[in-house]
Amino acid sequence: MKICSAKVIVTCPGRNLVTIKIETDEGVYGIGDATLNGREKSVVAYLEDHVIPTLIGKDPHRIEDIWQYLYRGAYWRRGPVGMTSIAAVDVALWDIKAKVAGMPLYQLLGGKSRDKVMVYGHATGLDIDSCLEEVQKHVDRGYKAVRVQCGIPGIPTTYGVSKTPGQPYEPADSSLPAEHVWSTEKYLNHVPSLFAAVRKEFGEDLHILHDVHHRLTPIQAGRLGKDVEPYHLFWLEDCTPVENQSSYEWIRQHTTTPLAIGEVFNSLSDCQELIQRQLIDYLRATISHAGGITNVRRIADFAANFHVKTGFHGATDLSPITMGAALHFDSWVPNFGIQEHMPHTEETDLVFPHAYQFNDGFFTPGEVPGHGVDIDEVLAAKYPYQPAYLPVNRLEDGTIWNW
Repeated sequence: MKICSAKVIVTCPGRNLVTIKIETDEGVYGIGDATLNGREKSVVAYLEDHVIPTLIGKDPHRIEDIWQYLYRGAYWRRGPVGMTSIAAVDVALWDIKAKVAGMPLYQLLGGKSRDKVMVYGHATGLDIDSCLEEVQKHVDRGYKAVRVQCGIPGIPTTYGVSKTPGQPYEPADSSLPAEHVWSTEKYLNHVPSLFAAVRKEFGEDLHILHDVHHRLTPIQAGRLGKDVEPYHLFWLEDCTPVENQSSYEWIRQHTTTPLAIGEVFNSLSDCQELIQRQLIDYLRATISHAGGITNVRRIADFAANFHVKTGFHGATDLSPITMGAALHFDSWVPNFGIQEHMPHTEETDLVFPHAYQFNDGFFTPGEVPGHGVDIDEVLAAKYPYQPAYLPVNRLEDGTIWNW
């Protein structure tokens, strides 16, 4: 079997999504997610100009060799564009291998470690009361875990919270990035009351998660973690930037609240110290940005030695392909923690028909050979690319801050 062709498909059924489709001379094909939110065309160019020409004629079953070829052979290692491209190829190759074997992907990885995969949804509101209403909707749908975010008095824009209920907080398309305003002081003074309200309303059984989105310094993160300890969060996510991995030691010294980070990671080097020193509890690295199944499996195995569990990113800035691949991985990986879930639009689900299913707070990946997600190319072509940016964040005095 040889790879005879490969192409990149860009579609925008509500969000820009990038897919690579790899075809073999025996008629079997595989698809992988190459979406990099806000920088989609960078990955398209990398794949089309530098990666795809090197794939033609290769044996698709030699997944490890191709991974090493694309990683080591480029010389310029790591980085989000390169690792997203490698991940897309890797997932497509695993899709092919599982299809040829006639197995769902989780079987090829070694079989299931669990019968179903717990996921968490997103509940957001302009204020605490409206956030509680959204939490109730998730509980009614069966979610056992919910990420909660609410507006902060005195701040016109807050991460995760749309100005218009029911609308996404990231712009669907724009000519320039939107600029948001942030106040750490107002946030720290207000947000613990959100968790107090959730616990009062829903008791202790519901898992509560929260995303700080890199907004705090380490000592501020330590303060927040300590303040919310009475509410027993499942995790506090991305509480400070982690270019300096040892900064999480400061946070650990001040709180026992579990810590999660990593959706922007793309290699073990990004998190090795965090894991080895047990400075985090959950790793958020996603298959589509961290080099695919081949590389994330290595990271997860390393993390297991230090009691760190997986908690993969699963927002709608990733296509259903990543969700499908992640659910197969989640079903297998021994040190699974939780899986993020944001429902895609109906249009997206039609473009990417899939075998995975949600039931009462849990997902199952399905039994279709491969990762269980396909792409309707005719329908995808009806949703052309739309220029879009992630927002930019500024403090109240105008200083650029972490979004």
